[in-house]
Parts: sequence; structure tokens; C-alpha cells
Amino acid sequence: MRISLGLPTHRVDRPEEFVTGAAVTEMAQGAEAAGFDAVYVTEHPFPPDAWMETGGHHALDPFVALAFAAAATRRVRLQTNLCVIPYRNPFLTAKAVASLDALSGGRVILGVATGYLEGEFAALGVDFSERNELTDEALDLMKSAWSGATVEGDGRHFRVGGNTMLPRPLQRPHPPIWVGGNSRKAIRRAVERADGWVPMPNAASTALRRHSPALETLDDLKARIGYARSHAESVGRKEPLTVAFSLGGLAGGGGPGDDGLVSLAEQLAEAGVSYLYGGVGQAETRAEFTAEVARMGRSLVPRLAEIPAPTG
Repeated sequence: MRISLGLPTHRVDRPEEFVTGAAVTEMAQGAEAAGFDAVYVTEHPFPPDAWMETGGHHALDPFVALAFAAAATRRVRLQTNLCVIPYRNPFLTAKAVASLDALSGGRVILGVATGYLEGEFAALGVDFSERNELTDEALDLMKSAWSGATVEGDGRHFRVGGNTMLPRPLQRPHPPIWVGGNSRKAIRRAVERADGWVPMPNAASTALRRHSPALETLDDLKARIGYARSHAESVGRKEPLTVAFSLGGLAGGGGPGDDGLVSLAEQLAEAGVSYLYGGVGQAETRAEFTAEVARMGRSLVPRLAEIPAPTG
């Protein structure tokens, strides 16, 4: 099992601790030293105040933050979790991804989502009702741009009359794409257009607000993994689908402490999860964060690495 560590670039309430260049550098280096396989960041470019008042958060731009992490490390992978691709012209996103992948030595994992904050879509000038169509279009067009070949054709809101994007990403044919979301539409998108799928813990009480079905138990997750496998078979997909899931995000979990997390990880692996992600929950200073990451590197990460990844 591989594991990705969340960098708290959303902690703008403690900017001097978590959202400076020195902070991202130190935290990314700590994750690499502790044996984490990847670091990830979230994004919200311009969230509405009403959402912030009910527990929402800000964040650094994901590609800028991950560029700092890339410059400070050599091995750890760089994951967006998740980049809301309908917010942008797909070719601008493709350029950011290709640039980061080229400069980092081929370490990008592009986690994407359709998004759910209507107020953020409105502020960015994007029609919320088009988000699914824009997501599918972006995935297809980014792959075309990353090929290095000339791109031609009409998009929903633009025309490409013969354009080329260089340099290409270092990873070929492109960095792995992981699609986030709990709906059957998101699962089908992951199976048909991507390399991985990122289901997300989601309480029934927040399902309507997030425009995503509830996912609260291991049985909920197993049912969706079963659907992903059956859909892959129906469309003739041969490549394995990476499933990334939050460690500790399910009701009940596996028990207290590291033993409980290892037990839960074993259950997730048996269900079909091959990549874990999680953060440091209660750290209020960078020193507390890095100390906990170092502790996890000594007592948790090696135990997770010993868990066999699923083969199905």
C-alpha cells in the first residue's frame, strides 16, 4: 500500500505556520524523509463567504504549492486532491500540469473533480450546469495537448484552429489521472477516461450540499468498487484502476491509534484500495506537524508499506 500526505495549504488561519514557501518546503521534505509516497494539496480559488461560514476553507493555488514541494524534494510524488478542472480552460490546466511534471522529473499525479460549489463557479464565470460536460471535454483535450501533436477542433466555448503544446509532460503518455467523486457518473468517468478513482468519505448530512452521494461505511465503498469493476468489464478495460481512499475516513474505522489505522488499511486493501491518503489532524504549528509526520514515518508508514496492494 502506498500513502499520500496532505499538506495543510488550506490553513490560512495560521499563515506564518503553514502557507509560506518555507513552510511548504519543510513539510514536503519531512514527508519525503518519513517515507510517504506522495504529498497532496486541495484547491478553492475563490470560495463564497456563505460556504466559509459553514466550515469551508481557502487554499493556495495547487500548482504553485506543488512547485515549491517539487523544488524541495527528489522522490515524493505531487498530487492534486482535487483540481476542479471545469474552473479553467483545459489547455491552461494542461500547460500547468506539463510544466510541473517536466520540472519535477515526472512526479505529478493529477487528481481531478467536477466541483460542487455553485458560488465559486459563478464567480469564475463557469456555468455550473455544464460541469460534467466540461470535465469530460477537458480530460479528452488535455490528453490531446500532451501528445505534442497539433490539436484542431471546436470546444464548448472555444475553437482550436491548429495549436501545439510543448514541452510534453515527462511521464508518457501523460501523468496518471485520478477522478474524484462518489457518483456512478464519476466512477464511469474514471473507468473510461482515467487511471484511477478517488471516492471520498461523505456523510449523508452533507451529500446534498456536496452534490455527491453519501459514503460512510466500508460496505458503501465495496459496493462502489464492485460497480467500477463491473463497468470496467462491460467497456473492455484491461488496465487495473488505482483506487485511492482516505485512511481513517470511514465510520467505525479500525480502532484507536496506529494499530487501528493498520487494521483499517488492511480492510481497505481487501476491498480493492491500492493508495491511501490522509493528513495530520490536530497540529496547530509547523513544529507539531513535522513532529507527527516524523513519528508516522517511524511507526505507521513502514507497516502500511507491508500491506499487499490488491491485484484486482
